[in-house]
Amino acid sequence: MPGIDECLLEAMTLPGARGAALVDWSSGLALGTVGESPVGDHETTAAETAELARAAAEYESFAPAAPETGTPDPAGPPLEDLIVTTRTGYHVLRFVETSFDSSVFLHLWLDRADGNLALARHRLRALAEGLVLR
Repeated sequence: MPGIDECLLEAMTLPGARGAALVDWSSGLALGTVGESPVGDHETTAAETAELARAAAEYESFAPAAPETGTPDPAGPPLEDLIVTTRTGYHVLRFVETSFDSSVFLHLWLDRADGNLALARHRLRALAEGLVLR
């Protein structure tokens, strides 16, 4: 099972990958980064994507409700992933479930001309499931 660095390096092997990070969305800090940042600074990108992830995760409209109670299910992150499309790229944020109370996600920045969004979602899911956080 890969750690943070191995996971991010694997994400960078995807077609069109420009940069990747593991971000704690409660603090906005990057726990690991590789490649480029859309704004030239990984910490700024981490803080900005954390704001987006936090907003989406906290909105009741996106949180799945447990059928028996009708309230959001606290068993894990309420979202699987978020995709933001720009004129030049895709930003895929994949939430990572952990055995401890955490709020982390993988952020992959893809070039729109060369990236394969379906493949990126599939691979990020596998990477998130195999990621070992120490």
